[in-house]
Amino acid sequence: MSIQIDRDGAITVIAINRPAKRNAVDPATAGALRDAFAAFAADETARVAILTGCGGHFCAGFDLTAVGATRYDPEAPGPMGPTRMLLEKPVIAAVEGHAVAGGLELALWCDLRVAAESAIFGVYCRRWGVPLIDGGTVRLPRIVGQGRALDMILTGRPVDAAEAQRIGLADRVVPDGTALPAAIALARQIAAFPQICMNSDRMSAYRQWDFDLEAALTHEAHAGVRPLREGAAAGARRFAEGEGRSGSFAAFGESEMRLPPNSSP
Repeated sequence: MSIQIDRDGAITVIAINRPAKRNAVDPATAGALRDAFAAFAADETARVAILTGCGGHFCAGFDLTAVGATRYDPEAPGPMGPTRMLLEKPVIAAVEGHAVAGGLELALWCDLRVAAESAIFGVYCRRWGVPLIDGGTVRLPRIVGQGRALDMILTGRPVDAAEAQRIGLADRVVPDGTALPAAIALARQIAAFPQICMNSDRMSAYRQWDFDLEAALTHEAHAGVRPLREGAAAGARRFAEGEGRSGSFAAFGESEMRLPPNSSP
């Protein structure tokens, strides 16, 4: 099988399983990834998904030996799989080794990226004249800013995990071999939150790109109606009863809020 799917309670782990190809994605694997994420989206018991790769690498991009196997259609789903889908639930990338070319685009498609210390990101397809057609020219500037994105896009140079975290491309950097466990721990914390409110806020953060400022604020206000009606009263009651004081996240698997240095609650 070119992908592996595992469940850990509310967490779905989807792994590209082509280690001999550094998890490069061919058309069959792309279809399998789309199907797996569509199933995750439809499963009401699944709250957070993790995308990773087997054998020490995340994904080396599209399998160039498969070029010509299918005719490219810009109106069709992305060649890398789920990259033109907008799910209503979060996905975390657990990155070991290389996330390059289309593999970078898969990582960018995810909401958060947990990277091992030796992970490498880059637009390696620059060398072969293969364009970014799975969201790379759209999501990379939105995540790291136009200037930094153009530096990566124009040069194709490798970006290590430390730089990736500094520019906002990696959200967490962890020791080698621990990206997946760290991503699972993060996913459990996210899955423990009230889901209607969290997913509404997440979707508003994506949709705001569609509007000017005034319209985006209006959209946010309307999107907040359902969470306020269906969950906020219960949360306010828990707070009134003493839960979550002094920034505690203990009820969600964290002993205390993680504050930056020299900060106070």
